[in-house]
Amino acid sequence: MNFYTKYTIPFFVFITGACVLVIEITAIRILSPYFGNTIFTVSSVISVVLAALSLGYYAGGKLADKYPTEKLFFGIISASGGAVIFLHLIGTVFLANFGYKVSIIEGPIISSIILFFLQSFLLGTLSPFAIKLQKMRIEEMGVGSVSGQIFFWSTLGSIFGSLAAGFYLIPNFGIDKIILGTGFLLIILGLFGRLKINAGLKTFLIILMLLPIPFLVNSFNASKDNVIYQQDSLYQKIIISDGFYGGQPARFLMQDRNNSAAGFLDSNDLVYEYTKYYALYQIFNPDPKETLMIGGGAYSVPKAMLENSTAQVDVAEIDPLIFELGKTYFNVPNSPRLQNFAQDGRRFLHDSNKKYDVIFSDAYASFYSTPEHLTTQEFFKLAKDKLSANGVFIANVVGSLGNKPKSFAFSEMKTFKSVFENSYFFGVTSPTSSNIQNLIFVGYN
Repeated sequence: MNFYTKYTIPFFVFITGACVLVIEITAIRILSPYFGNTIFTVSSVISVVLAALSLGYYAGGKLADKYPTEKLFFGIISASGGAVIFLHLIGTVFLANFGYKVSIIEGPIISSIILFFLQSFLLGTLSPFAIKLQKMRIEEMGVGSVSGQIFFWSTLGSIFGSLAAGFYLIPNFGIDKIILGTGFLLIILGLFGRLKINAGLKTFLIILMLLPIPFLVNSFNASKDNVIYQQDSLYQKIIISDGFYGGQPARFLMQDRNNSAAGFLDSNDLVYEYTKYYALYQIFNPDPKETLMIGGGAYSVPKAMLENSTAQVDVAEIDPLIFELGKTYFNVPNSPRLQNFAQDGRRFLHDSNKKYDVIFSDAYASFYSTPEHLTTQEFFKLAKDKLSANGVFIANVVGSLGNKPKSFAFSEMKTFKSVFENSYFFGVTSPTSSNIQNLIFVGYN
């Protein structure tokens, strides 16, 4: 038994196992700009992929017993690659026209079924098929040993794909290139797996054909005319575009589905109404020395604080790319009074030894939501502990003041008041509006 006979099928199982996890992880990032990076999105993608794989296992076993040929096995690999590319191209049109028309609850499950079921099903058929083919290749191996070998390599590939997607592919290449590259990879592997040529030559040709993939996928990257920057960061898809706000030229920062920040191109005025509430600090502590902003965005509030005070401004922004984009596209100054920390806001507060005169929390989690760990009693206590004797804590919270269904905002207010006896609450749109709006929480010592 030679090396090629023993490990050809496990090699292909390893690669396809990696592709399954790459597709699954990138699927969450594909849906996030439209439905938010919520538990609904994550649960929908995982459930649909697992359902497709389970049905694929069942169908693959039946198919392998009826047509146990390597030609069909490799044909399915190529077909799965074609499905990856085709459905991704369909998805760009589908999500652009459908994504914002459904709720963030039903939308992810519907989109996951349409966009990610077929390729996951096809890839799922490969494991039982591989067991059958490997048993035919190595007749002396028992069924248990063959099954263990195949599932070992498949799972190892999935681990590799998961780590590669999270630690290398997404930060360096972006979602479109990854998905299209995965599709081309599967097509090429399937085609060359069917060639009846020398094993060494086959390996060489596979590597040779994979080299153009980065150049091929570049041709699919298109952007809208008003988009000046787009990139998948470690945490979300970031889009920067130019437009108008209130008749003035403005630049907008979008993080996934959320239009999270903006800056005017012809003035330093604050764009969004809720950001102007940061100035409430002047009532409680008009001459702050140390200030902290949790969440950077376009750094509009930190810039305003630099201009209107002599305070040291610390910013805790978890995404390291945001600060660099702020300097490039939103005129964030290189000031010795501005210090950025690429760290979670709550963790930064916990580790900091400073006492702050002003803490302004404006962090983003996903569409219509604030990071849950920044709305707890423990976080509010931590923030209060880090305030100076005359310090003030101001938080932007997204919520509704309506009671049908009962709003979580009232629970957040109750939690806030349990920590800050001296507190105020503002509805930026209107205190009587039941629509989702920015709510400003103010607590002071």
